[in-house]
Amino acid sequence: MGTFSKVHRFHEQGTDPNINNMVNYGEPAYSLYTSTKVFSLHHRIEITDDNGNICYRSASKFFSLHDRTTLEDASGRHIADISRAVLTLHERHFVTMFDGTYFEISNELFHLVRDVTNIEGLGWQLQGNILGLNFELLDADGSIIAIVSQKMLSIHDKYCIDIYRPELEPYIIAILVALQHMISDRDSSSSSGGSGGGGGGGR
Repeated sequence: MGTFSKVHRFHEQGTDPNINNMVNYGEPAYSLYTSTKVFSLHHRIEITDDNGNICYRSASKFFSLHDRTTLEDASGRHIADISRAVLTLHERHFVTMFDGTYFEISNELFHLVRDVTNIEGLGWQLQGNILGLNFELLDADGSIIAIVSQKMLSIHDKYCIDIYRPELEPYIIAILVALQHMISDRDSSSSSGGSGGGGGGGR
């Protein structure tokens, strides 16, 4: 039985997707799950399937100004490199995929209720509500690619990813990892009083 909340759409491994996701977008091909140690200095993230098998791992360099992160699959094959822009008015991360595809993820700030995150280079968009902890990944035509939902009140950052386009799975996971880093940066900025800077970021 899937969860029924319209606000929090996270579902645990081995359970059906949220009923509202099913009504609005149909049944996903499958779901993956992430778990992050909140206090890990290297910001390690593991992505598992419904049976708990590890599908992907990511790890960041310790105290890296650009928050450089490497994403690998379960066999150790390199999937993506992810880094953060510094001194920019927008939250922005850069992603280079294993096949050479490069794109940028930037968050449009000052949206009070609903965040709009653009994926420049793919033409995709991530829409959602930070407070609601739910995000929908859409392609250039507005069709659903994946739905990402975060578990509340957990000592780990836990997300479920309902995947509708399996052929795009590595891109979906790379975007999710970058998104988790962007949210972590936002939380850190808020807890430290948040100070912004002007300027531009680069690769």
